[in-house]
Amino acid sequence: MGMRIVSQGDFNKTFKFLHHVRGGKFYKNLDKYAQEGVEALKEYTPVDTGKTRDSWDYIITEEDDVVYITWTNSNINDNVKIAVIIQFGHATPDGHYVEGVDYINPAMQPIFEDIAERAWKDVTSA
Repeated sequence: MGMRIVSQGDFNKTFKFLHHVRGGKFYKNLDKYAQEGVEALKEYTPVDTGKTRDSWDYIITEEDDVVYITWTNSNINDNVKIAVIIQFGHATPDGHYVEGVDYINPAMQPIFEDIAERAWKDVTSA
């Protein structure tokens, strides 16, 4: 008793996909995705003076064929990253504690899901 394997077609679609991915063409939308993250962070950032809200930006870096979007906030006061203490809370000079407000996760979760979905469509539409 033996086994018989039959194949039809070719690997043209696979090769086209791999060429598309290798060329990094799906990276073209990263600036758009990153900017959407900035807008979401601005929308969700609690506002006192507005300085933290207006200090969001992003950096796109590539290392070893991996691309990263890093969202940054430049509002720093006495070496304290204000966006971080709003998120996690902080002690005040007079000994009180200001509870944090989880605003980053609710802002970014839909952005992450949307980026993943659209990036997958970009990659698979090759």
